[in-house]
Amino acid sequence: MHLRADIFVAAYLRRCGVEGAFAALRRRGSPEAGAIFVKVDRLDGRAALYGPAPQTELAGRDGIDRLWMRLHKDEWIDSADTEARIKKEISFDPDLWLIEVEDAKGRSFLDLAEMS
Repeated sequence: MHLRADIFVAAYLRRCGVEGAFAALRRRGSPEAGAIFVKVDRLDGRAALYGPAPQTELAGRDGIDRLWMRLHKDEWIDSADTEARIKKEISFDPDLWLIEVEDAKGRSFLDLAEMS
C-alpha cells in the first residue's frame, strides 16, 4: 500500500532540505494518488526528470514504498528538454505532482529502479 501522494511529497521536500538541497513543489496533484514527477536541476543547464517506475519493479523490495526511473536515456539532459517532457506529462495526466530539486551535485534522494 502506497503512502498518500501528499504525505510522500511533504516528507520528500523535508528530506531534500535536511540534505542541503533546495526543493519546491511546482504543481500540486491529487492528494490521494496523483503520480509524482521529480525534476533535478544541477544549476548548470543540465537536469534529469524522474517518474514512477513500473510496479513490477517493487517485487521483493521490502520497506520501499515507491520506485523511480529516469525518463530519458542520457544521465543529464538540457533543462528545456525536461520542461517539454513535463508539459507532455501534464497534458496526459493533469492530476500529477511536480517537485523541482536544485542541487549542484545532482542528488535525487529517490529509490531508483535498475531498468535495463
